Amino acid sequence: MTQSRYGDVSVGLDNHVAQVEIHRPPHNYFDVQLIRDLAEAFNALDTDSNCRVSVLSAEGKSFCAGANFANRAATGVEPGTAKGNPLYSEAVRLFNCKKPLVAAVQGAAIGGGLGLALVADFRVVTPEARFAANFVKIGIHPGFGLTYTLPRLIGFQRANLMFLTGRRINGEEAVAWGLADILAEPERLRAAATGLAAEIAENAPLAVVSTRNTVRRGLAETVQAQTDIEFVEQDWLMRTEDHREGIKAVAERRPGNFTGR
Repeated sequence: MTQSRYGDVSVGLDNHVAQVEIHRPPHNYFDVQLIRDLAEAFNALDTDSNCRVSVLSAEGKSFCAGANFANRAATGVEPGTAKGNPLYSEAVRLFNCKKPLVAAVQGAAIGGGLGLALVADFRVVTPEARFAANFVKIGIHPGFGLTYTLPRLIGFQRANLMFLTGRRINGEEAVAWGLADILAEPERLRAAATGLAAEIAENAPLAVVSTRNTVRRGLAETVQAQTDIEFVEQDWLMRTEDHREGIKAVAERRPGNFTGR
């Protein structure tokens, strides 16, 4: 197996399947640098003829619990200081990658972590997996292209339910809703994800990439346009009292006392 490293992202390649793993346990919070490292890793795999499919996994309790708001500057930009968010520029690079991707999701995929999971073509999950678009819980607008990718995957009504309630969906519900594709016990999660990747990798690679490109045509461009809108909404909402209260409430594990200011 060949191996390489991109910051907190490791890459191993064996039998045409790349194993891409995030190493920020226990919750794998992301920032611009982590998403950039993932984009660099997948871009390199796109140019490697030995790679046909990738599996994205994460070390620790959670797949990705979202952005680390304790270090806001690392998550993108301070509110009101820029016309665009570099985080979303890196996210669009992920959507532009050419080869199929299977995500192995254990624990939480929350907020932007859900957005990251939806970059993948398929999601293999455990019953304990938790998916949430919990942005309203912290007083901001959804991001990471979720206002396009989530309704596209599970339908407008279910996506709207997740957006406006912030409720969590477990692994079994995720499969029933079409948010995930395969349910596996925790000890079998990576094997199941790798098995699906291997099933794809045994097919003609040029035909696989060509078919995927047709199915996903326009996806990255639409995500780019959607994240531009999402960032504008997030920018002003991040300056509200409700957002400050939401961050505090989540940290204190209580409902927010929101005032609409």
